Amino acid sequence: MEVVTPVEVSVQDEAVDKSTFKKCNQIAFYRRQKLLHPGKSSYRALLDSVTLSDENVKFQIIHEENKVLLQVEICEIEGNIFRLKIDEASPLGARYKVRDVLIKEPSTQRLFVSQNEAGILVLSSVNEDYKLKVTANPFQIELQSKGETVLSMNSNGLLYFEHLQPPPSDRKPTAENEEAASDSSKEKQEDLGLWQEKFGSFLDIKAHGPSSVGMDFSLHAYDHVYGIPQHAEGLLLKNTSDGDAYRLYNLDIFGHKIRDKIGIYGSVPLLLAHKPNRTTGIFWLNSSETLVDISTKAVAEHGLSGSAAETAKQRAVPLTDVRWMSESGIIDVFLLMGPTAFDIFKQFAQLTGTQALPPLFSLGYHQCRWNYEDEQDVKAVDAGFDEHDIPYDVIWLDIEHTDGKRYFTWDKKKFQNPKKMQEHLRKKKRKAKDKGYFVKDRNGKDFEGICWPGSSCYLDFTNPEVRKWYADQFAFKTYKGSTNILFVWNDMNEPSVFKGAELTMQKDAVHYNNWEHREVHNLYGFYQQMATAEGLIKRSSGKERPFVLTRSFFAGSQKYGAVWTGDNTADWSYLKISIPMLLTISMAGISFCGADVGGFIGDPEPELLVRWYQAGAYQPFFRGHSNMESKRREPWLFGEKNTQIIREAIRARYVLLPYLYTLFYRAHTAAEPVMRPLWIEFPGNIETFGVENEYMLGNALLVHPVMEKEAKAVSVLLPGSQEIWYDFREFQRMEDPGTLKIPVTLENIPVFQRGGTVIPLKTTAGKSTEWMIDTSYELHVALDTEACAIGELYIDDGHSFQYLHKKQFLYRKFTFHNNILSSSCRDESGQYQTTCVVERVIVLGFGQQPTFVTACSKDGKQKEVVFTYDTKTSALTLENLALSVAADWKICIN
Repeated sequence: MEVVTPVEVSVQDEAVDKSTFKKCNQIAFYRRQKLLHPGKSSYRALLDSVTLSDENVKFQIIHEENKVLLQVEICEIEGNIFRLKIDEASPLGARYKVRDVLIKEPSTQRLFVSQNEAGILVLSSVNEDYKLKVTANPFQIELQSKGETVLSMNSNGLLYFEHLQPPPSDRKPTAENEEAASDSSKEKQEDLGLWQEKFGSFLDIKAHGPSSVGMDFSLHAYDHVYGIPQHAEGLLLKNTSDGDAYRLYNLDIFGHKIRDKIGIYGSVPLLLAHKPNRTTGIFWLNSSETLVDISTKAVAEHGLSGSAAETAKQRAVPLTDVRWMSESGIIDVFLLMGPTAFDIFKQFAQLTGTQALPPLFSLGYHQCRWNYEDEQDVKAVDAGFDEHDIPYDVIWLDIEHTDGKRYFTWDKKKFQNPKKMQEHLRKKKRKAKDKGYFVKDRNGKDFEGICWPGSSCYLDFTNPEVRKWYADQFAFKTYKGSTNILFVWNDMNEPSVFKGAELTMQKDAVHYNNWEHREVHNLYGFYQQMATAEGLIKRSSGKERPFVLTRSFFAGSQKYGAVWTGDNTADWSYLKISIPMLLTISMAGISFCGADVGGFIGDPEPELLVRWYQAGAYQPFFRGHSNMESKRREPWLFGEKNTQIIREAIRARYVLLPYLYTLFYRAHTAAEPVMRPLWIEFPGNIETFGVENEYMLGNALLVHPVMEKEAKAVSVLLPGSQEIWYDFREFQRMEDPGTLKIPVTLENIPVFQRGGTVIPLKTTAGKSTEWMIDTSYELHVALDTEACAIGELYIDDGHSFQYLHKKQFLYRKFTFHNNILSSSCRDESGQYQTTCVVERVIVLGFGQQPTFVTACSKDGKQKEVVFTYDTKTSALTLENLALSVAADWKICIN
């Protein structure tokens, strides 16, 4: 955003009444689509139009009433993905197709026609595991895996496609049109919002008329569905009723309500469905406003033989119908066939990219406030962390550090050291204006809206030239007063427009290549984060990893950095809802996510703040943040006891960083979410499917935050009948898995290590991640029922791209088997020099006291190891090991 003229703006401009936002029934395209009820589709496939190529299969479908032809394109993408595209066969003008979200045009595999007769077309995949059965009349598609229908499309007849038409004034008069001009019809037109749509005092003029698209998908034998962030809602998606669809439309909702289906800051149109033996995904690639209806019901499954006895034995099986409705664009949908959840994550990453590997410092603790007043304030807060011996890595300045709330500036009274930039900024503003870099309004002038600086113009980040120009603004010589330890936060990028329709940009504003804002709305923040990340990489000549935090996001935002859940409130209910919100964002590919610790709005009571720190310490992005109207809440302001508990929670985070950083490497290379719902690790265990008050951090840690005031005990589900679980801090083995009542004190929250895993830790916490580079490691080896365990450790320099370009990294594997713990290389291609050692090993669940323990290195050198054995917990501790973390070695326990 660049500044035009000052207008006084206050925090109250953001705190708005909820009638500022539309309910579903106030959205015209939703009302139009809902006029189409489930039943026989009006579309018929013209199977004599089928053409086959190596890339795809194409055919046309026709609408029986309006006779408009649509082109259908189906392809199979390597790795169990199918893509279905539907567009007009000969549109009046081009329809918007999402760009830049897919990392490349996916490589396809040839489909074969195994039947085309009697109104049925059957397409088979190369390996014949999958078949697509296209029925001509009414048009529908069934996707089968090994003879079983996994999902069907348009089986409820809700395929909806508004073809582009000339505006009413350009049409030739016909008797029909004469009638259309009558008053009642005018009213109807207005209600349907075809060419213009009113909301409050705002008028949205639709230059291209109605262009909404939609389709229904039926998921067979599924009744657990997840995904489509971002909503302040539970983990499992609920059935929607009329007028209460899940909305995907990026909006700045200050203090958003919870348990609400309205869209908030980000949108990822990815839905996952899970049943014990299979997970399936639907990725609806559309960046215009989108609404999703969900309906789960039980249907009778018919016996194949059809005899009376069989019919009597019909069992009810679940069926979930999902209806996608978008304001514009085309239908472009990817069917991710799994079959496991981890396969789905890989398939989605194959399309949209994996999580960027964050610089190590960004996994430390972040201290933030809107706002730290001046340089003295920042120095005092920094000194407070040292004085109270609390580690931290990042201090954030919110918008008050700037001059008049303008990007790339500093307030010269409060921050005198960064050079003054007024003149420079004015030049920049002129340059952006002269080059036409701002979004335009429908009349071709620069779009103006109110945001923090006052009346503002908005850069058009959909334009590659603007993104390049913006990226260049981060160069040290341009962004005066910036250094290589300054990183960036993209806020308000939904985009937020105070006093705008729904506090965002008018849908009829115009972007690069003449596309209306309605087409690209959900991509605005995605493009800004992309440009920012590129700017930070560029300023270091491609050497250093960027760190960019964004509030608004879309599918693929994981490639550029981190997201947080936005303006939450200091209330227990917001701590509770943060868990399913973060799990949902994680399942949508964005592993680097967190919620503001303590709640951004209001003042948390000390107990809530403590509990939030304890939860945040075990979540990917860990930041304390508060609003300017909240009281100061640095961790040491709540009395010595609470300071001590918060200190311990933050230190526990720092000690855990080797494990966390390794998980991020897995997210980066294998698309495995860092924070995951229980069902992903226990896919056959139905009791885990709806659990949202605890979660897995990687595959080894189960975390159950305490989210009730004055709790004395919590009920924890330890899943898996064959699993062993250990208390992560006390080391003792838990009694049999299942639901256990665990007593809690204010000092800690229940965290458990899963048997069969090895967790790498640092032996102590330092002042910050940089202070801990040479700190030695310890391994916690938790034995499973077979007395085995396995784990990994990833190490690199923590900040550069050398791991990628020069293969400068270590990836180690630890295995415990037959009473031998061995360290071996997990990836031979990596090399990295480090003097770090493994100093200590704790083996949990070791059956009896050993007689002696030896360590031997690769060159055959042996030494005796000092050990202690705790008969109460069965934990064996091996000390003073000094075994190189980079070398192969073995520890033998006799």
